[in-house]
Parts: sequence; C-alpha cells; structure tokens
Amino acid sequence: MSPTRPTTSVLPASPGASGPGGAPLAHGHVTFLGAGPGDPGLLTLRAVEALAAAEVLIAEPEVLEVVRAHARAGVDTPQLTVADEASTAAGVPVIRDAANLVMEAARSGRRVVRAVTGDPGLDGNAAEEMLVCATEGIPFEVVPGVATAVGVPAYAGVPLRDKRGADVRFVDARTASARCWGEAGASDGILVVSATLETVAGAAAELVGGGRAADTPLTVTVAGTTTRQRTWSATLGTIAQVFKQGKVLPSPEGARPVIAVVGEHSGAARREELAWFESKPLFGWRVLVPRTKEQAASLSDQLRSYGAVPHEVPTIAVEPPRTPQQMERAVKGLVTGRYEWIAFTSVNAVKAVREKFEEYGLDARAFAGIKVAAVGEQTAAALVEFGVKPDLVPSGEQSAAGLLEDWPPYDPVFDPIDRVFLPRADIATETLVAGLIELGWEVDDVTAYRTVRASPPPADTREAIKGGGFDAVLFTSSSTVRNLVGIAGKPHNVTVIACIGPATAKTAEEHGLRVDVLSPEPSVSKLAEALAEYGAARREAAKEAGESVFRPSERRPGARRRRTT
Repeated sequence: MSPTRPTTSVLPASPGASGPGGAPLAHGHVTFLGAGPGDPGLLTLRAVEALAAAEVLIAEPEVLEVVRAHARAGVDTPQLTVADEASTAAGVPVIRDAANLVMEAARSGRRVVRAVTGDPGLDGNAAEEMLVCATEGIPFEVVPGVATAVGVPAYAGVPLRDKRGADVRFVDARTASARCWGEAGASDGILVVSATLETVAGAAAELVGGGRAADTPLTVTVAGTTTRQRTWSATLGTIAQVFKQGKVLPSPEGARPVIAVVGEHSGAARREELAWFESKPLFGWRVLVPRTKEQAASLSDQLRSYGAVPHEVPTIAVEPPRTPQQMERAVKGLVTGRYEWIAFTSVNAVKAVREKFEEYGLDARAFAGIKVAAVGEQTAAALVEFGVKPDLVPSGEQSAAGLLEDWPPYDPVFDPIDRVFLPRADIATETLVAGLIELGWEVDDVTAYRTVRASPPPADTREAIKGGGFDAVLFTSSSTVRNLVGIAGKPHNVTVIACIGPATAKTAEEHGLRVDVLSPEPSVSKLAEALAEYGAARREAAKEAGESVFRPSERRPGARRRRTT
C-alpha cells in the first residue's frame, strides 16, 4: 500500500484546444504503472516495456530511480510537487502536481508513464487520474506492480498465510477509523498494517484496545525490499519498549513508512529461519569498486546478489595514444592481410580498435580471415557486441597466462602468416608478448590507448573512504590500489580490504593496508565470491557468540550501530 498523498485537482482542458489548421489535438496514451516497494528487480517485464516506450515519465520520488533506469535517454521527467491549496482552488496551480502533469502531457499527444510505489490499484490518487483519462477519452492501461503490503513481508521472511489458511486483512493506520480498529482488534486473522515508525506503537495500542491480545506477535519492517531494510520482532504490547531500548525512537526518521504484520500465525516466531533477504552474506554492505561503470557492470550485479550496495569509483581514465601513427599502420595492416591473429586483452582495447575502424569507415567485416582472441568473457562480450565472435577465449584462468595456455604454437604448414596484432594499454606487462614469441609468433605490440589517473571522486566519497563509510573495497590490480590512494586517500582501517591476487595484496600492504580477503583465483567473479564467504563467516561467528551482527563500517568510532538481523 502506498503512503497517502494530498488530494490534487486536475486542470480542465482549454476550451476549443486545437492543433495546426484548427484540427483537434490527438490525445496521447497513459500507462499507470506499479513500480513495486523499492527493489528494482521486482519490476515486471511489461513495466520495462512500457518504460522503454515512454516519452514522459512522471514518477513518485521514492521510485524515480527504479523506473528511470529503464526509460530511454532524454525522457522528459517533470518533478512531482503538490500544488498549494490556494492556487489549486483558483484553477491555475503555481507548482504543478501529478494529475495536471499527466493530463497536460497526454493532451499533447505523448506517451506517458505514471509510476507509483507498489501497485496502482491500491493508490487512490492513481484511481482518480484514471477516471479523468476515461472522462476525457484519453486511452490508458494499468500495469500492476508488487503491492508494498505484500512484497515487504515476503522480503522480511514473514509469510502472510500458512497451511491453516488464516484470513489476511490490510489496514492503513493513517486513515483507519475507530470502527476499523475495533473490527481489526476483534479478528483473529493476520493483519498487515501500513504505518510509520512513530505511529506503529499507537496502532498496536489501538489493536489491543479493540480486543487483540497484547502478546500477539508483531514484526515491523522499514525500507522493505531495499538493502536498507530492517525488521524488528516484538509483540503488540512490547513494540514501544523495543523501539525505546533500541534507540529507534525518538528520531528525525520517525516518519518513515513501515509495514507491520500482526498475528499468531504470521510466521514472526520463525523469522530467524525465514529471513532470507536480510541474512544475505553482504546485506547492506557499501562496497567500493574502483572501476568504471562499464568495467564494473557484472561485478556490481554479483555484489548486489549478495545484498551489497556497490559504489563504482573510476581510478583510471583512458586517452588516445600520444602518437597514433603506430595504431593507424596496424589497422591498415589488418585490412591488407598482415596478421594471422589479433588478440584483445581488455574491453578498452576493443573500444580503441572499434573507434579507429569507424574513423576509416570500416566495420566487423574487416576481421574476415583473421583469427580473434579475447582474454576473458567481458572482452569477448564486447567483441560480440561489435559483431565479432572470438575464435579463442581461455578455457581456464582469464588472464594473459590463461590465454597463452590455450594459444597454439606457430606452424608454418597451417599458418600462412606468422604475425599477431596486439593492441593494448601503454602500461601493459610483457607476459603475453614474451609467451607468444616463445610459441614462435612475431608480435606487433601496439599502444592502442593510454591509461592515466582519473580525477578525484566527489568530496563525500573521499570522506567516506578515509572515514570508514565503506564496509569493503575490492582491488582488482596493483594500479587500482595506487590510483585510489592517490586520488582519494587510504581506506579506513575498519574497511575490509579484498584483493584479486598476491601481487595486488603486496601493493596494498606496501600502502599500509591490512588485506582481509584474497581471491583464490585472479578473477573478479571469484574475488566477489571470496568477499561474500568472508561476510557469511563473519555473520555466523557473531551469531554463534550471541552477538549482534554489525557491518564493518558500524564498528568505527562514532558510527551509529544497528542490528542487521
């Protein structure tokens, strides 16, 4: 259930509105879309389709970032602000509200997506807007979403029904009448109550006053389905004390929406076993990934699957080579048949060659007759996107060494040409070149791009790095260690340091960092997996010792601590 918003008015259409030549304006189309409780993964496939086609996106602030990620670049996203009463009554709002924005865009003939938290069928204002569309003959559709009152308990590990099939009743504490509380208190079913941190104890008292036993189990979840989620287990009679002892209230965040589940069969007693979301190994951890968004895409997705919140900070920037002539000669040689192989050791190398191809008016067909190697899956994916399927990708370790293990030796009978084109960074190691020469190949080692230290991240990110605001940092090379320390400072000693291999770990230690996690293989995927195993072991050790589970950043002096389970 979505928080109740102030009622808004809709401006009437201008009399005699018309298009060019006096023709009536064509009406657009409105999609009322449920964005779910907050987890971007809960958007439906139909919702993603509708967002991709939207020309105007009007979304509640709570879900704007969730839906905007699936909208086209440059989509119009007017901000929602409810108009003040005086200007609305006059029919000309000073600050336009949601209903007026929707109607204005639809009347101009555009495709509008109106995104609400949870499900639009449970949103009173969305229902009013649908009626206006129907009245004015504007076509619309409804894309259901996961209702907050259903999705949040599921993520909190609180089933709403069991095999006994108890009744489930939904109550909005902000609009419930005395009669509603009396009926809810007298029932013996499961109650799902939408409230705020400040009002949930009052709602519990209303239910007790209506006849519900004070020892009835209760769970309260804030920021449900997001990595900020937190759940408390109590009873109707003890929830106020639990909040007081835990210093949850008083707090300036008291107005935050919560979902409370009340009932003997609600699963509150079994939440320890069923809390699948909050018990993820890195739940709520802020993990610093010193890579660009493009480089970190798969790694960040993997971290999210463990419950972490990845934060990408580029430590290097890519620039063209100072002397481009060498690269130009190599690309021309590629077209004229100078090479038997071309080996790509990074996504940036693929990008550099692709840009040079585009400069010359070439495309993937220029690779015809040339064998193509990629150092790993990400590089291979970049080639496929370019229209080139690699002939060789390491079957084992995704590195220069792994590539050499699978690379065939030069055979003058089967290989008409003995030369390899190797476009790569100016600071690349000699491992691959030396290995190819040992296998009998001639190598044109060409600087395709230069790597330079990136600009420092924003001040708040630098402060979080040095002040212990991050729970962990993943170092994927020695250069990421040196560059991060150079542009942002040394991570705080409470931050968990995870390194991709011994050489990177040695560099980290040389910079005064304590290495906590070492990947068993030089792979970013294995590095993330190793960090998750570390987090799981840490969580299990705390539980076995009967201690609360704290994130590393909550251990630093002055940090506000809270339980994560």
